[in-house]
Amino acid sequence: MEKAKEITLVDAFKEFKEVKNIDKTVMLGVLKDVFLTQITKTFGSADNFDVIINVDKGNCEIYENFEIVSEEDFDDPDTQMTLAQVIEETGDDDYEVGDQYSKKFKLEDFGRRGILNIRQNLQGRIMDIDKANVFKKYSDKVGEIFTGEVYQTWSKEVLILDEDGNELHMPKNEQIPGERFKKNDTVRAIIKSVEMKNNTTPYITLSRTSNEFLEKLFEQEVPEILDGLITIKKVVRIPGERAKVAVESYDERIDPIGACIGVKGSRIIGIVRELRNENIDVLQWSTNTALLIQRALNPARTTSIDLGSSDKDKIKVYMQPDEVKRGIGKGGCNIKLAGMLTDREIEVWRELPKDGVEDEEEDVLLSEFNDVIDQWVIDRLESIGCDTARSVLACSPSDIAKRADLEDETVEEVFHILRAEFEE
Repeated sequence: MEKAKEITLVDAFKEFKEVKNIDKTVMLGVLKDVFLTQITKTFGSADNFDVIINVDKGNCEIYENFEIVSEEDFDDPDTQMTLAQVIEETGDDDYEVGDQYSKKFKLEDFGRRGILNIRQNLQGRIMDIDKANVFKKYSDKVGEIFTGEVYQTWSKEVLILDEDGNELHMPKNEQIPGERFKKNDTVRAIIKSVEMKNNTTPYITLSRTSNEFLEKLFEQEVPEILDGLITIKKVVRIPGERAKVAVESYDERIDPIGACIGVKGSRIIGIVRELRNENIDVLQWSTNTALLIQRALNPARTTSIDLGSSDKDKIKVYMQPDEVKRGIGKGGCNIKLAGMLTDREIEVWRELPKDGVEDEEEDVLLSEFNDVIDQWVIDRLESIGCDTARSVLACSPSDIAKRADLEDETVEEVFHILRAEFEE
């Protein structure tokens, strides 16, 4: 029974060393500290004990050291032995008073409970070291692309494992809208953050919606970016819908847009597929805000741009009526991304024809609806550049509600009225 206890403990050492990728020196220190802790707990002190660990063989030796004293000086049986006791125990009469006698301490002398405490303490210490190693490993990789296998999916997140079985999490808001994952799917995402949850467990967050993920995908697909010949100045996204990537090259011989797209779209097509067919616009960066807006709204053509008197003012972009829908984009995403690119809010205004007459078959002025829509609502809509029915319908209800500062119910009613006009 005693032998079985010792074998169990030794096997535990081997298991921890083989399974956990822990430095040998650190492992020695942990094992020694665990035994000294248990010795102190059992005997009150570990000052006269030596613990020798052999990690390679997976065994340990513990020695209890005694000072050999005369019968008259013997007063502490925990640290002293008389010469007669030593000779009787060892059968060796070469010892003398004043020598040190080291007695091997058997593991089973800790008792069943003591051995269990050692094993549990060892497991806890190794787990703490392992978690610290995982935290450091992934903290150093924040901002890098990670490829892993889906282990489990829930409604609020996807759990992904790395090659060592460590867990990484991709919350719902870090997934591209409409994505569906199943067990064993291979997933690529960027390592967004690493935190110690409850100060004990590293929580690694992955993201497929961050701008940095798209930027890293371009670095992988476009060698000129990785080599520094082309610089990505800014990336903005509405995940799953559309993205704009502003690039610049300091070498006039390199076309940054052409290099990013590739021959017949060969480079960008892989990125688009990775992002579930998210539309990606690559444009030439410019420090000229007006020029950058023109490029961001392309192929819609602008008539003029009013930047306002300060950086806090809304930018007013004027377009011909037939260009407005293209400029705003589906659900207002095009104009929204242009604003994100310039860090300014942009409003689209219709440039009225010189004779002031609209093509009624093409669109209808909001003022024509003042009998069914309150004038103050029309004023709010016109204040954000939506002065016709189609210019309102070109945006998403949520975008209109936010920009015009209207209640969702009010916006829903307006959309109902305007849609009915064209359905008739």
